[in-house]
Amino acid sequence: MSPIRGTHRFPSLAAALLSALLALSACDSEAGRAKARTANETGTPLVVAPGRPGEPARTLSADEARRAVPDNRPNAADLAYARMMIVHHRQALEMTALAPGHAAGERLKRLAERIDAAQRPEIGAMEAWLKANGGGTDGGHGSHGQGGHDHGAMPGMATPAQLTQLRAAHGAAFDKLFLTLMITHHAGAVTMATEVLSNGRNVQMEEMASEVIAQQTAEINRMRAM
Repeated sequence: MSPIRGTHRFPSLAAALLSALLALSACDSEAGRAKARTANETGTPLVVAPGRPGEPARTLSADEARRAVPDNRPNAADLAYARMMIVHHRQALEMTALAPGHAAGERLKRLAERIDAAQRPEIGAMEAWLKANGGGTDGGHGSHGQGGHDHGAMPGMATPAQLTQLRAAHGAAFDKLFLTLMITHHAGAVTMATEVLSNGRNVQMEEMASEVIAQQTAEINRMRAM
């Protein structure tokens, strides 16, 4: 589900470290502490942290383990990505809503249904994430949600003129224009998701972006074959 960038964090490492820290802090009795620690020569409690793929595990002190846990607080890149992707997805849904009454091919209609089924819940997930992380609740429409971004300049967004042309098209002409616009739209979403993988730091948003890349790359290949 996720391409790995050069500085990609490893959620499994963070989870292992946090679990180990919780286990250490929960051991109030001497017997519990004895089971939860591996003592070095000085008797310092140690935590075994799994390494990255191909790397050996590391043995850390409790303090080192605490410092090694990645900072998962959302940064500006995470918040901006969520706000913009909500708007980006909504335009895709605006386009897919035209397919039942305008498309000629059943295959394209089914494609539009799949895009709608995938992106509608993603909008809900990103709206909930923004609300939970103090990023606003307007989905990028109001002054607080927009954050100074020009949504029309987002990668892959269709212009108002292109949307007007799509609404006026029917049959084979609609199918051709829909595929052209949606391939560009998906490619823009992949670009945005790739950027947040490099610049963001929140694990949940990283997982959402990775899902967008995997899903929309597959759909781009499917649409090109059509």
